[in-house]
Amino acid sequence: MDKARAERMEQALRDAGVRVTRQRAALLRVLAAVDDHPDATELHARAEAAGAGVSLATVYRTLTTLRAQGVIDKLEFQGEPARWEPADQKHHDHMIDVDSGAVIEFTDDRIERLQAEIAAERGYEIVHHRLELYVRRRT
Repeated sequence: MDKARAERMEQALRDAGVRVTRQRAALLRVLAAVDDHPDATELHARAEAAGAGVSLATVYRTLTTLRAQGVIDKLEFQGEPARWEPADQKHHDHMIDVDSGAVIEFTDDRIERLQAEIAAERGYEIVHHRLELYVRRRT
């Protein structure tokens, strides 16, 4: 678990006027430790496995608050439930395996340069972007 990340999430809840209960604290520890892209039900199951005793409704409310506070990002991939990841990560893009549902993070300087060039050619600079590639393994 990333203790500093958990503390930032806890402070974000407090800043939003949300009480940090034992159940929410356990959920924050789960969120701070993610290295994948879980959906709300997966986060609920992980918190329950850790003995949190947190309801699924509390998971959804907490995720909504953390997103509004800018400490987690909501990822909405085509045909999938919303997934979540900490917002303090370095920029990366995603490939989604359409057969397995696996989400693979990647960065590629060539893509970043090309996107910047395309925007500049049209008189713009990129403020934010998200790239999702829906992929299937070659057979």
